[in-house]
Amino acid sequence: MESISIDDKDAIHRASKIIKSGGLIVYPTDTLYGLGVDSKNESAINKINQIKNRKTPISVIGWSIDVITNWTNISSHDLLMANKILTESNTVILPVKDNIVHASILGANQTLGIRMPKYRFPIELCHSLGFPITTTSVNKTGDSPLNDPELIIDQFGSKIDLIIDAGILPASSGSTIYKFNNSKFEIIRS
Repeated sequence: MESISIDDKDAIHRASKIIKSGGLIVYPTDTLYGLGVDSKNESAINKINQIKNRKTPISVIGWSIDVITNWTNISSHDLLMANKILTESNTVILPVKDNIVHASILGANQTLGIRMPKYRFPIELCHSLGFPITTTSVNKTGDSPLNDPELIIDQFGSKIDLIIDAGILPASSGSTIYKFNNSKFEIIRS
């Protein structure tokens, strides 16, 4: 396990290399540290499921509204509302096209949680990669998310390939999650 400062000029390059090789990174967002892997790599996704001790859908980072628009299967009217929600740094669960991510992280009816954090690192990383990475809090299911890199290393260091260290993040319960259902957006976690 290695750690690199978010301010290091090689942070994006090193994170990209690890993601492309099937590795797992921890990276900061505007709310929490996230567990990131290639969202199409089943064995990398399994590493997250082992850390979190669960198997459920996992959200991904979308790096631009245009890219997210190309992933989704909703009307242009509904997409305008989804985009408004996304630009407020929330997660939106939307129906998506085939082959955007591995099927194991999709929800019912081919849905996917998508997030566009107001934080440069995950946006720049996914833009550089050209594909989405996973975004889920660093914790075992049922435990509070860890926002201190030292605590993350103490608890999960042997399972992480790289941590992008931005220091201790303010306490947060994560993003608000909206689910698109019958042309409406319902809050399922605030």
